[in-house]
Amino acid sequence: LVAAVGVPLIHYVPIDALRVVVGALLLVLGLSWLRKAILRASGHKAMHDEDKIYAETVAELSSEESGASGTTATGTRSHDKGRDSVGFAVAFKGVFLEGMEVVLIVISLGAAQNRLGLAALAAGAAVLLVGIVGVLVARQLSEVPENTIKTLVGVMLTSFGLFWVGEGAGVNWPGSDLAIPVLAAFFVVVYFVLTALMRALLPAPAVEVEGATS
Repeated sequence: LVAAVGVPLIHYVPIDALRVVVGALLLVLGLSWLRKAILRASGHKAMHDEDKIYAETVAELSSEESGASGTTATGTRSHDKGRDSVGFAVAFKGVFLEGMEVVLIVISLGAAQNRLGLAALAAGAAVLLVGIVGVLVARQLSEVPENTIKTLVGVMLTSFGLFWVGEGAGVNWPGSDLAIPVLAAFFVVVYFVLTALMRALLPAPAVEVEGATS
């Protein structure tokens, strides 16, 4: 999918127009993540509880599996142990949606810099690295607040997006690529300022921890 979509973009779309479009897409993704992170950090949106979400998903799958099992003429429950269609559908949906988001980011990063192959290679290396790190320090990683991770990702996407929109529009950034960490620092400051302002000026409603159905 990266090759099928990314290669034509690089060859047939002017690089400046591509940077504006790609930067705008990254801005939409990044600002959406930052908005949710600010709302959660200020108490205006419920925090995710991954343990609760996992427990609710398992309970839902178990109930659907029990309902899908038929009853035979002798009153016993029949169940096809060779296939779990509900579990497969849930797993496929999660992997597909996350995978499409990764593909979009890879195409965006690679196309904007005219280095699609390098971006795809970096994404593959990242998958391998994340897998290794996950195996070695899974418990420690599970203790990192999800909102912190989403804030960092939102800052990165927003910074790259604004940088490329500016480049595509003809902006000469001071220091060229060195402007990206400066933009990232700016959005980190914006995150903390808006979070503090919302906590101080807007009373937070009573919110419960988000589960799988939220």
